[in-house]
Amino acid sequence: MTLGGVIRSLNAAMATALGRPWEQCVGRGFVDLLFEDQRISAESLLAHGATTKRVAMRVLEFPGTGTASVVCLVEARPVTDPSSGERLVWVHSLDAGHDLGGLLIPFQLAAKDAGLGLWMCSPDEHQVESLGGAPALAALFPQASVSLSEVIRRVHPDDRGDVRRLVRSSAAQSPWIMSRVRTEHDGWRVLAGQTRRIQLGYGGPERVLAVIRDDTRSEAHRQEMLAEVSAERERADGITAFSSALFTAATEQELQQVVLARLAAAVGGSGALFAVVDDGRLRVSSDAGIPTWEADALHGLSLDEDRPLPCVIRTGQAQFFPNHEELVRRWLHDDALSLPHPVPGPALSITPLSPAGDRPLGAWVVTYESEQPPSSEKFAFMTALAELAGQALRRIRLQQAHVELSMALQQSMLPTLPEHLPGLEIAARYQPSRDGLDIGGDWYDAFFLPDGAVALEIGDAQGHDVDAAVFMGQVRSSMRAIAAHEPEPGTVLRRTNELLVAMDAPRFASCTMLHLDPHDGQVIGTSAGHVPLLHARDDGSHTIRALPAGPVLGIVPGTEYPEETFTLEEGTALVMVTDGVVEGPRLPLEAGLERAGALAGQALQDRLGVEATADRILDAVAAVDHLDDVAVLVIRRA
Repeated sequence: MTLGGVIRSLNAAMATALGRPWEQCVGRGFVDLLFEDQRISAESLLAHGATTKRVAMRVLEFPGTGTASVVCLVEARPVTDPSSGERLVWVHSLDAGHDLGGLLIPFQLAAKDAGLGLWMCSPDEHQVESLGGAPALAALFPQASVSLSEVIRRVHPDDRGDVRRLVRSSAAQSPWIMSRVRTEHDGWRVLAGQTRRIQLGYGGPERVLAVIRDDTRSEAHRQEMLAEVSAERERADGITAFSSALFTAATEQELQQVVLARLAAAVGGSGALFAVVDDGRLRVSSDAGIPTWEADALHGLSLDEDRPLPCVIRTGQAQFFPNHEELVRRWLHDDALSLPHPVPGPALSITPLSPAGDRPLGAWVVTYESEQPPSSEKFAFMTALAELAGQALRRIRLQQAHVELSMALQQSMLPTLPEHLPGLEIAARYQPSRDGLDIGGDWYDAFFLPDGAVALEIGDAQGHDVDAAVFMGQVRSSMRAIAAHEPEPGTVLRRTNELLVAMDAPRFASCTMLHLDPHDGQVIGTSAGHVPLLHARDDGSHTIRALPAGPVLGIVPGTEYPEETFTLEEGTALVMVTDGVVEGPRLPLEAGLERAGALAGQALQDRLGVEATADRILDAVAAVDHLDDVAVLVIRRA
């Protein structure tokens, strides 16, 4: 969208979230398409996204197309139109599946500010969960989660029908209903309730939110007692939810999302800033409660700088500043700097992610509306959370180091395809497993044979680890060595199987091998327990070719691998895949082969090259939802 918030383009998912056809969104103001109570938050997000050099995030509620509105964690950042050079703002919703609770924080804060209780349940479940809100209402049921039957049991018999209709209402928002509820201590109270349906994230689960208003006069001392009970439970729930979200974060971006979405609300602050150390310098991100110029002044600072934030990170000692004016001067280290707005304002605390003596990792900053320092209990709570975030950061970085090492190993083991194959075009793709280290046993290969033909292989060695990759390398190099002397595919597989059986190899491998003459297109092929070939044509059609096959390599001694001969016509292509491409928990093999074949045939009909054809097939792997490695080899006869 433009810096003024006018939509230039959007995808179908965003149009669905906005509840309008695509053509009714383009040219409209983004803020104008949202609910009225979301517009201030959206304007703040766009202002940050247009002016800051880094990420700005907000939780926004979209109308959606059904009865449920869609709640998303939205990111905004500046971009430049490559064709015109115009500065634009790019807005998209983040995947918050690892922390759905973070999407509910605006509702919790709004309910608390309005003096309402907030509850949630799934449309098809019978359990009601308290999300806080007004302390007196949140404490009606001291447990954080209670069965619907227990709620109904406490309602006056004459009002139970209304309460059941309220919870089961399929409307986007129900009317307010009145009911009498018996409490554990003070008898009957009159409550008003209203429900609404929301969807947590695009494509996420649907939930029913219920807001409860207390229409009964209560004595002041009872309100104070209930408020303390609720505050204590909220603190405990906050620690649990925040800790859980920190440990489920799998990347630094997800960790950043958790901190910026939850931190300020968890400790009673007005804004949060997150700084991590990268190569001796600070990488800074912040929520919309921190002025962008302050975050800009900190981003890229050396850890050796004599300023409060680097000092806290180096020493591992937290600091609190009740007066913002002095801090900003020390922070920016330039008394002559002209500040964008008057400095006096919120106090702030800086908490390191690692204690004194440990390797410096970073810190977070929380701003407060009051100059009063947080209580010792809240300081201890924040320190504990910061150390948990530091542990999560160490874990993520260690895993990233493992991933980078495994990717380097995998890339070193993948073959280099011949640059010039007379009369043939060839492309290959490989994508590792999402389970464990990003390394596995799938492979492909293509090389010239002594008789002038081209050998083509694709295979899958058992496992998804370094041992699987090593075994794969042994199988591939053995097949190359044998093919250099005996190029017939059946002979290569027979000899390779004999070698693996003699070695008493602890793993096995499936494989398909082709002997392709580029001059006349004659193909000789065989398979060792591998998935069938796909034969795609430039009219968009395709066939599934199951080659004669023997068992997988390395298991049964004395196995013969029968061959089949056929012709690859000009303009047609063969697609060789591993099972991760065409089979998964939600996709049977036959359906997966049909889908991949249809994609290849359509790509040829669209006159796409083999590289684009391979990309199309690999892009569709996400729908398989499989944790296996995947490999694709596309060969087209020109």
